[in-house]
Amino acid sequence: MRSLRWLRSAQNLCAGLKWIPGTEPLRAQVNTRLLRLVHTSSPPGPPKTTTQPNTVTVFEDAFSKEQRNKASFVQVLDLFCGRDVRRRGHVEMIEAALRWMPEFGVEKDLDVYNKLLDVFPKEIFVPQNFIQTMFNHYPRQQECAIRVLEQMEYYGVTPSRHTCFLLAQTFGKLSHPMKKYQRIMYWFPRFKYANPFPVPVGLEADPVALSKLCLERIAADRDARVKVYQLPSTEECEDGSVQEHTHLVGIQSPDQVSLLADHDRSYPVMVEGPFPLWMKKTCVYYYVLRAEPEARKKVELDPERCFYYPLQLDLELERDLGDDHSFDVEDVEEGPVYAMCMTGSGNERTLWKWLQGLEETNPILGEVPVLFRLSSGQNEVSLPRKQEDKPPQEEEEAGQPEHRRMEQ
Repeated sequence: MRSLRWLRSAQNLCAGLKWIPGTEPLRAQVNTRLLRLVHTSSPPGPPKTTTQPNTVTVFEDAFSKEQRNKASFVQVLDLFCGRDVRRRGHVEMIEAALRWMPEFGVEKDLDVYNKLLDVFPKEIFVPQNFIQTMFNHYPRQQECAIRVLEQMEYYGVTPSRHTCFLLAQTFGKLSHPMKKYQRIMYWFPRFKYANPFPVPVGLEADPVALSKLCLERIAADRDARVKVYQLPSTEECEDGSVQEHTHLVGIQSPDQVSLLADHDRSYPVMVEGPFPLWMKKTCVYYYVLRAEPEARKKVELDPERCFYYPLQLDLELERDLGDDHSFDVEDVEEGPVYAMCMTGSGNERTLWKWLQGLEETNPILGEVPVLFRLSSGQNEVSLPRKQEDKPPQEEEEAGQPEHRRMEQ
């Protein structure tokens, strides 16, 4: 409040002075500076980078190495810190390092973020009085530290006590980066275990282990059993060529076994896929064995059942008089899913091996026809491309799925 009174009195003093003719632009400039001192709040949203691209070319060249790992990344930071005691250009260095962190695979490493915050010179940007604290002392350096914390927040990296010590030593306890740190430490523990089905931090590199994890997440049944039908291997043929066998992993629960046993033999079962499933940045594909909704066996009713006392009543007990049911919702009944699998190559030959493995526990598969409804291939999600002009007949043939029927 006292500082605002000083600014107000200074403005009144400047307004009461008699300005020399021809100095009106200088008077407007003084008033503008006084207004800027009062209205010093930053615009909403994250702070933007104000550095020019030419100022970080030297540091961009330092990170462009062939060997990109944590050791080489930390080595570049150590070389910068030991080059100059005053550490000139530390803001450009940190901004360039933030852009190169995903390339080195250290975007989720807490030690590397603490190493970045350690690049700032110590005890220079700490405000010495409340006026410097109020007017955002050294704003460019504080915004750079906030960008480091925002990237930690984006990748889900929880700061440590060492991070708090570095921020307090560099900018003080009342700075904006310290406030950002306090907000992260308030919200992160509350949302850390909000997801009941969290994805593991490090996904398995083995395709068989990754397939087991994905199938267990899709099935969501504790009684479901995962079975490995084929491991990745290579086989030498008689003509000297080498044939590669991809992995083949399937899952089926006891309830799905009973549903498949009650399948009507006059209807075929269908193998459909591939369907994409994203596990963080990894995209995998799975196939399902399903049937149409009308493929279930019809339950024969007892002809001697009394119609005046039915065995089942469909009563809407949860409906209230205040509920609004003016609109109609069309319920689409989906067919039952009997099993699922994951494989590296989704051709009919590999999927037929999966059906042969399922036939050991489901003998009905040897009595019903199998229909393969496979798409063109395993393609990752990409931007739509401009289609070339085709005749109407070719467009209809390209849009139809490939239906093939195989019977034993």
